[in-house]
Amino acid sequence: MPQLLIELFSEEIPARMQAGAARDLERMAADRLKAAGLTWDALTTFAGPRRLTLVVEGLPTATPDREEELKGPRTSAPDQALDGFLRKTGLSKDQLTDRDGVWFAVIASKGVRTTDVVAGMVDQIVRGFPWPKSMRWGSGTLRWVRPLKRIVALFDGHVVPFEIDGIQSDNVTEGHRFMGGAKPFAVRDFADYRHKLRDHFVILDAAERRLHILEAAKATCHARGLELVDDDGLLDEVAGLAEWPTPILGDMDPAFLSLPPEVVRLSMKVHQKYFAVRRTADLQVRDAAPAAQADLKVRAPLAPHFLVVANVEATDGGSALAAGNSRVLSARLDDARFFWDEDLKTGFDVWARKLEGVTFHAKLGTLAERVERIAALAREIAPLVGADPDQAEQAARLAKADLASAMVGEFPELQGVMGGYYARALPLEGEGRRNAIADAVRDHYKPQGPADSVPTAPLTVAVALADKLDTLVGFFAIDEKPTGSKDPFALRRAALGFLRLVFESGVRLNFMEVAMNACERVRPATDVDPQDVANDLNYFVSDRLKVMFRDEGRRHDVAAAVIAYGVNDYVASRALIEALDVFLATDDGANLLAGNKRAANILRAEEKKGPLPTGERQAGLAGEPAAETALAYAVIAARADVDTALAAEDFAAAMTALSRLRGPVDTFFTDVMVNSDVPEERANRLKLLGQVRDVMGRVADFGMIAG
Repeated sequence: MPQLLIELFSEEIPARMQAGAARDLERMAADRLKAAGLTWDALTTFAGPRRLTLVVEGLPTATPDREEELKGPRTSAPDQALDGFLRKTGLSKDQLTDRDGVWFAVIASKGVRTTDVVAGMVDQIVRGFPWPKSMRWGSGTLRWVRPLKRIVALFDGHVVPFEIDGIQSDNVTEGHRFMGGAKPFAVRDFADYRHKLRDHFVILDAAERRLHILEAAKATCHARGLELVDDDGLLDEVAGLAEWPTPILGDMDPAFLSLPPEVVRLSMKVHQKYFAVRRTADLQVRDAAPAAQADLKVRAPLAPHFLVVANVEATDGGSALAAGNSRVLSARLDDARFFWDEDLKTGFDVWARKLEGVTFHAKLGTLAERVERIAALAREIAPLVGADPDQAEQAARLAKADLASAMVGEFPELQGVMGGYYARALPLEGEGRRNAIADAVRDHYKPQGPADSVPTAPLTVAVALADKLDTLVGFFAIDEKPTGSKDPFALRRAALGFLRLVFESGVRLNFMEVAMNACERVRPATDVDPQDVANDLNYFVSDRLKVMFRDEGRRHDVAAAVIAYGVNDYVASRALIEALDVFLATDDGANLLAGNKRAANILRAEEKKGPLPTGERQAGLAGEPAAETALAYAVIAARADVDTALAAEDFAAAMTALSRLRGPVDTFFTDVMVNSDVPEERANRLKLLGQVRDVMGRVADFGMIAG
């Protein structure tokens, strides 16, 4: 079947917009083709520095004929209603059908040529394309990310004729801006298009450009005994900057390596789009355990070189390009060295005073006031994680200071990281604890996402927990909670980070108590009840725990069942959830869950008839079945065993105690009629089922568990 090829050729498209543009082009084209009644075999889009491309395989040559039935007014309706329906359909009254007193119209439409659909589709896409930023040029009304130059539109090898703001569709495109020659060239179909683009030094597919850069860069580095420092984000960006990417290795002044490596890498990446490299000999990973290799790579020193991805193949092998880029990089790194030297002259005391004039949030005070809250929280949490309270308070007071430094002002991504370096380089009280404090300052923002590592050093954990708790409590206290998909202060991420810290460190903190204490420190700026804030926050964090379990591939309904009764110690709650998850995977667990649901259904049905019987169950009624007696004794034993196990936090034992109910419950439902005609027997048996539900409810709300 025929193929459709569309290319929208323009001036340079920003790299950060290309992937989104490809997705938008795919969505908009698919929506419009579907609306026209067209089907296809495959639809693919490509994005590059100067072009968006769409190729659709297997399109029919025309849309199908259609018949659409429209329901109109009743035959007894006023003439005005019928007249309106006739105007809408374009039919006369004798063309309508009377069916059960209602007028119906059948609208038949012949199919249209696919080329007509394509012409209108491209016009709509171009005029309505959702660029984050666009511009209008010349005297026309068209807006595009950059001036649109050409439109290729081919269907079944023939040009689809149309015009958009003076740009006539054609079968002609252009190659590389510098290496592809000045003469445009014609294409026949997608295979010819892709082949000729490569002949004119354009790699169409972003994934292919990415792979080409990676392989060529690694080969270039390997030839010099170097290894590329991985950076997927930068790789994606440079793949959108060059149509014919050519990695070139350059040299830099080794003196710049005295700067923190993060500064060197960020200067290269942000300002110049260069990759950093390391000496292969410095990696020392071959003899290391697999788990340690990644860490050794990260810690290996940088080499005095860089790798730039050029958009041309230079006749001198890139020597002049490398030299020019080296001079530019030196200027950037000179700026970074100036920031570093000036910051070392300034120090923490000056930065701390600057924070007094920086507003954190209008309702939560300055950054200096936030630091005071975090310091108090860190001192409170420190004993719980095995850290020294004085050190925790000192580290917390230093943690935000680098926000006022010149280096972080230039590179906000380095907040925390630079604080760690400055804590090692500047004078501190208690020199013997410098490294632990510096690590806490460096890592207190962690974990910032699901892929981020979780610190385990007690001092770091204390400061990191304090930082996240102050964020959560503060914004909940001023009613800035996440709503729907909106979370402007990243509170969901903060809650997940808090949970990961708690679970990794095993800290046993009383969440409600700590949250209320934190709220008291915020309270002078707010008019809230700390108990209410702590309750709301506890519910929010517990909900994040369910999300965490779901993301781990676990049953989040089991987590919800345990959390339903409230959480105060998240470590204990997680252990209980995991034990219950294991128990429910056994036959005893599955059958007991089924028995509990049956008991709950009976009790629910009886509650609709009237209040359930209350008071103590009567033991030893005349004629009581053995199965009822056995279940009554089993419930008494299970209640005692479950309470003892839960008090000792032996959750496996609690599950074992519940499992002993499985047999008596099964036998009870087999041998005993709950709704006895004898009122005393019925009341006794309903009370017994209520006891079963209550014993199981000591562990979790089993009614929330699917199964």
